[in-house]
Amino acid sequence: MTQHNKSTQLALWQMIVFSLVGIVMFFVPFTIGNKRTIAFDHAASYLVNEQKPLAIVLLFALMIYGVAKPFVTGSYKHNLTNKILTALKVAGLILAVLYITGLAPELIMQKDMMPFLFDKLALPVGMIVPIGAMMLAFLLGFGLLELMGVLMQPVMRPIWKTPGASAIDAVASFVGSYSVALLITNRVYLQGQYSTKEAVIIATGFSTVSTAFMVIIAKTLNLMDFWNLYFWSCLVITFLVTAITARLPPIATMDNSKPIADVTAQGQSRLKLAFDTGINTAKASDGLLKVLWTNLKDGIEMAAAIVPSIIAIGLLGLLFAKYTPVFDVLGMALYPFTYLGGLPQPMVVAKGLSAGLAEVFLPALLLADSDILTRFVTAIVPVSSIIFFSAMIPCVLATNIPLSVPKMILIWFIRTALSIVLACAFAQLALALGWLA
Repeated sequence: MTQHNKSTQLALWQMIVFSLVGIVMFFVPFTIGNKRTIAFDHAASYLVNEQKPLAIVLLFALMIYGVAKPFVTGSYKHNLTNKILTALKVAGLILAVLYITGLAPELIMQKDMMPFLFDKLALPVGMIVPIGAMMLAFLLGFGLLELMGVLMQPVMRPIWKTPGASAIDAVASFVGSYSVALLITNRVYLQGQYSTKEAVIIATGFSTVSTAFMVIIAKTLNLMDFWNLYFWSCLVITFLVTAITARLPPIATMDNSKPIADVTAQGQSRLKLAFDTGINTAKASDGLLKVLWTNLKDGIEMAAAIVPSIIAIGLLGLLFAKYTPVFDVLGMALYPFTYLGGLPQPMVVAKGLSAGLAEVFLPALLLADSDILTRFVTAIVPVSSIIFFSAMIPCVLATNIPLSVPKMILIWFIRTALSIVLACAFAQLALALGWLA
């Protein structure tokens, strides 16, 4: 047996076994004690619930690192967006210190303010993102992503108006990190393989929050018992909304020219090409421990950047939602869609969902005590809407993709309206069939 054959066999073994491990970890819930959920959520929940002092120490270490990094690297000086985000991170850390020491003003110590943000959101996010990122190594590191990307190529162009190669980008965005996915999209765009229109479709249509974040939303809304139903309905509705928005202004009118034309495989079995692509990726991958460590570092970087911002922007959003009419105005624009969807309190839900423009978690925070139909719709819509100010919009502005804030807000509104209608229809069907109880 030649060394090449041995290498191919080992790569095939890694692709199959590690990919199956990843699928089990992310999509097969199981019971430990009295709790039924997916594997890495069990690990994060153990830290948060059984080792809370340790989890708080780890969370503050993450936040201190996230706040210090922009000053150490000087990245806060690059543009106004970086300066604002850095200021928000500092504010988030200060708020966390005030909360944990009991020195925060009474206004923000109400149970639906800082206690909710810190204990129910920041602490779980801080634990679950690094652990989830590390577990993503099994899904993303050994060829499964590339294999599925090749198999999806024939449907990408007719449905989503993007090149076949963007299938990898799309799946990576959904199960991985939107920030990393946006960097991939930007790189391919700069290489001339995506047109402006294609880059915008991918950036605003696929770059949603990761599976790890979806777990947080599901936990907040008490939907982990319906995890698989929730995850797959999110994926289908998000991609369906993207197919529609790709055909509507402002995206439909964007420049679709590019210097490098699409390349398609000719005269090959697509299944064989898919397996060859996956195996070649597995061949080129590093050892499991190194891939796990790399992913863990990426997860730590992401959590450190996001957690203090979530606290600051989340608190601002909650204060705006409770004490100002900002989301009432946005809610009035969304009210026709929540009414059409048959939700029990359409105006309340419209107001809550409109808060997703500020922070993707806010609708879950505001509507956590609603009925099962409303909670299921609330869990889907912010994920499918994709665009939010606390992280995604700054990430897009940091790329070379020519997409302005007003256009992103318009795309957000279109996506949110479509997502409400589709999510309500699916939730009503799931309720009628007994899939939601």
